[in-house]
Amino acid sequence: MTNINSKYENEPQIQNFIMRSILFILLGIFAIYYLMPLFVMITTSLKSLEEIRTGSLIDLPREITFDAWKTAWSSACTGIQCEGLKPFFWNSVLLAVPAVIISTLIGALNGYVLSQWKFKGANLIFSLMLFGCFIPFQVVLLPMARVLGLINLAGSISGLVFVHVIYGIGFTTLFFRNYYVSIPSELVKAAKMDGATFFRIFISIFLPLSLPIIVVTVIWQFTQIWNDFLFGVSFSEAGTQPVTVALNNIVNSTTGVKEYNVDMAAAIIAALPTLLVYIIAGKYFIRGLTAGSVKG
Repeated sequence: MTNINSKYENEPQIQNFIMRSILFILLGIFAIYYLMPLFVMITTSLKSLEEIRTGSLIDLPREITFDAWKTAWSSACTGIQCEGLKPFFWNSVLLAVPAVIISTLIGALNGYVLSQWKFKGANLIFSLMLFGCFIPFQVVLLPMARVLGLINLAGSISGLVFVHVIYGIGFTTLFFRNYYVSIPSELVKAAKMDGATFFRIFISIFLPLSLPIIVVTVIWQFTQIWNDFLFGVSFSEAGTQPVTVALNNIVNSTTGVKEYNVDMAAAIIAALPTLLVYIIAGKYFIRGLTAGSVKG
């Protein structure tokens, strides 16, 4: 009788072990499937061109060389054209950093006003800003080009900063407004009783509590701006192009022998900042997304 009872007691544990094993095997297969392109990119970038021609894509490099990385990063310039990602990489840094900071600050202020200042038309303004989030990039190209020309920012990094700030305000406002709605109203009432002004409450109470949503906004904006190609190719000139445009020029170059190892190294260099951002702050991104989901 004891053996029979023990057998029935162990059955759920065995079933649970089998289900977990199947789940881990499936997850492992999916992980290998999605990571295979990255593996091919890394291994190809570390091979010589001769080894690429004679070997297989999934083979490990027989002799590791970083010559392709040096070529992809080099900044040799002839006239107005540059070969390599170095100058364009720093263009993207000069573009992304101020655009992220400005759009985040404006979004925080907008979110605070729309969530705490109950004025007539607040919901309409918020709805219009939400509508702006879903306007396709292609629709605003001609109007935005006209505006940049009128304010003398066409073809400049400052012009690209302006474009990304304007297009990102809708998203940053949405993030902060939904987060600030969840902050207990008792904090605001207590601050008002102590004589705090409207903007003093924002600086002293709301901003210190905003770290989770600030992380979400910064990651979102940085990823969108760094990976953007359409605005970069439309509103920049030679010398002010972001790294995505330079990457496209390198990969689609038809002069000379096609250097696949250089293309792969250039693609990894261009994607490295966003990859590092998600590796370092990815867990905070998930926490920030759910931080304001429950009021109170």
